[in-house]
Amino acid sequence: MQELFKLDEYLKDHSKENDNQDTSLSLNNREHRFTRLCEEIMFEFNREWESDVTGFETILERQKRAIIGYEKEVKYFKDKIGEYLHLNALEDVWYPKWYQSIIDAIFQENWGLAGISEWVNENSKLYEGSSSAKIIGDRIYFLLDGSLQLQPQKISYNRRRQLRKALLLKTPKKRLDADYHEVYMLSGTRITIYGEGKTKEGQDTIVFRKFFVKDFSFEKQVELGTIPKESIPLFKAMIHTGYNVAFTGAVRTAKTTFLTTWQSYENQNLEGVSIETDPEIPFHKIMPNAPILQLVADGEELERVVKSIMRSDADYIILGEARDGVALNIATKIANKGTRRVKMTYHCSDTMDFCYDVADEIVKRYGGSLYSTILKVSKSFQFVFQFVQLKDKSKKRLKAIFEIEYDPLNQEIKMHRICRYRFETDDWVWSKELSSTSIQLGVEEDESAVQLVKSALYQLWKQSPEIESSTFKPAYDHLKVGR
Repeated sequence: MQELFKLDEYLKDHSKENDNQDTSLSLNNREHRFTRLCEEIMFEFNREWESDVTGFETILERQKRAIIGYEKEVKYFKDKIGEYLHLNALEDVWYPKWYQSIIDAIFQENWGLAGISEWVNENSKLYEGSSSAKIIGDRIYFLLDGSLQLQPQKISYNRRRQLRKALLLKTPKKRLDADYHEVYMLSGTRITIYGEGKTKEGQDTIVFRKFFVKDFSFEKQVELGTIPKESIPLFKAMIHTGYNVAFTGAVRTAKTTFLTTWQSYENQNLEGVSIETDPEIPFHKIMPNAPILQLVADGEELERVVKSIMRSDADYIILGEARDGVALNIATKIANKGTRRVKMTYHCSDTMDFCYDVADEIVKRYGGSLYSTILKVSKSFQFVFQFVQLKDKSKKRLKAIFEIEYDPLNQEIKMHRICRYRFETDDWVWSKELSSTSIQLGVEEDESAVQLVKSALYQLWKQSPEIESSTFKPAYDHLKVGR
């Protein structure tokens, strides 16, 4: 049974928790003075809210919008804090260096993001390229220069608990002690909360993920080092052929960014359906003139809309993140019907086993023959892109591109690696040929584009040839039993 969030209980808990904190033993005089000032202002706000005729719902909405970054609501809190400081001649009180001002410090401590706020709001150029931050227990880490670095500020258990409550104001029906939550800031920063029921005692965790790439172009991917400049003509031609593609890799390997970039070159006159478990990709901003239906659904919700998606007139479908058998089944079914331009991201560590891994998830959910499902997957996708994160966590690379070839006469699957990243030299090598299956599929969609694909791939091979074996046949014959 889900527990509803009650603002009056939250406020009482907050005041009680502050009363129970004896900070004088651990903080020096100026820090203690700042902490007491935050408590005094919180107390004054609480007292005013108790007599607020607009009711708790209005106050709840105001706090909810402030915590996720709405300017009007943030200004409301900061203006009131400023008034209190001015009336009490407290504008010169010391505040921690990671805040922008005494007003910002009090807002962040009481209603904002505490010591993580300087990273979220990019108060320094140091954080502009930082994509991740974490709170683990009382420790705060920022991803800087490719590694997570411990910050000087700490966050107490009570403040972490208050922060989790404040973040969950956006989804008040969720319980504070639930294992896992995801919420989004107005800026698009994703916040993942691992509750006390999921972590070791005192090690509750909040993970912040910032999507700082705003320019979804292949040129930007080249600038970031994710792909080589010479590959751009190949990718643009592949998009025109309408191949079904999957972008795979571990977490934080730029899969979603590359899918979004790939999609930004798609024909804007075609009708699309985008399905995401979280609202991460703003196609309405990236492709404002394209008729793309954007759905946010997961689990049972996704299953309920499957039939309508299958009957839709969409020219293509996008799976923002295919996490489970439900999403993977949708992608496979739609692609198997003959739909082109299917695109999805999928967490997969071994691209060679892409067909097996996808089929396994589908069979676990819906049953059926694993071998037959593997064959369906192999017929559904033509190319699998694999991405990797380097030792410097800020750097991503295209690790490999595999072409899937299905032979219907022999019921065999071959994986052709047409691109391989070399870690030791930080460059890429290429194979020169496509399978007859991919060529035929491309001809059916756009023959001139296929010729461009073949030409571009040949030029890449000529400049940086692959000398290792690049064709593999996964051993699935033992799964034929019981088909």
